Amino acid sequence: MKEIIPVILSGGAGTRLWPLSRSKRPKQMLDLIGEGSMLGMTAERVADPALFAAPWVVAGTSQAETIEDAVPSLDRLILEPAARNTAPAIALAALAAARDDLLLILPSDQLIGDAAGFRETVARAAPFAREGWIVTFGMKPDRAETGYGYIERGPELGDGVHQAVRFVEKPDAATAGRYFGGGRHDWNGGIFLLSAGTYLDALEAHAPDIAGAARGAMAAARNEGRRTYPDPAAFARSPSISIDYAVMEKAEKVAVAPVSVGWSDVGSWEALMEVSPRDADGNALAGDVLALGARGCLIRSEGPLVAAIGVEDLIVVATGDAVLIVPKAQSQRVKDVVEALKDKGRGEWT
Repeated sequence: MKEIIPVILSGGAGTRLWPLSRSKRPKQMLDLIGEGSMLGMTAERVADPALFAAPWVVAGTSQAETIEDAVPSLDRLILEPAARNTAPAIALAALAAARDDLLLILPSDQLIGDAAGFRETVARAAPFAREGWIVTFGMKPDRAETGYGYIERGPELGDGVHQAVRFVEKPDAATAGRYFGGGRHDWNGGIFLLSAGTYLDALEAHAPDIAGAARGAMAAARNEGRRTYPDPAAFARSPSISIDYAVMEKAEKVAVAPVSVGWSDVGSWEALMEVSPRDADGNALAGDVLALGARGCLIRSEGPLVAAIGVEDLIVVATGDAVLIVPKAQSQRVKDVVEALKDKGRGEWT
């Protein structure tokens, strides 16, 4: 059988990891845990020639050279002329593939501790994708988390793959507690396995404006080596919408494969702290940092010495032009700083 094509989506900016992540140096290009860029780690996760073809990446034009440096095995780079969210981005890749190609859609900025276990689950899910199912991978929750969307599992289709009953937006604390206790809901990690033809047919049925814009953009695309430049005018006609809203919540043959592989979307400084090594006082320290009596803190410097004395449960991040200080429990609010900087016309968010 043909190898699965990994399609890595690298369009996000990761504003919740400001000031380290910026619009011109997004989260997926950073080395957050000392093992290389998150984009490079994502590509390495699918570096199994028995199962996968060489990876494709869909990203903005400004990232082209950085991506080619980060992913030496890159086979194709589709450069979006404008950001239009995940559904149009995946459409570009599906149109570049053969209809019977299986595409593994991967965010570029996630961590998976058990890469072998993840690959094994993808292999088990592949027969269902070849039969026309859109398979998503449900991350087994280890807590009642309000920051993630959920997928409700239905009857088992076979080999650990279930029919997906419904997708649920980020719940309140009480609802998240019920989901966690009930055992039928998994986190929506945003990873999908589908055939190119199945996806394009689903778009035609449920989001024809996206399908039409993507077809026009690829029909008039310019190719330069492994780079593909879709037509800007045609692609600009596409709505900006996620695959969840455009397809997953509407398509009939949607399945979920639950996995427990040490997944994290590293969506906040607190989430990064959870996957980082910590000292005896529970601190995650990186860079030129001196911590005296500090407990339960993430302290990181990319420039000046940061000295922290007697503080607890703080996030402190220093770069050459900005310093962030926020209680660990409020680390999701960092994106509010980015919005405030934009409103004030300041450039530190870029």
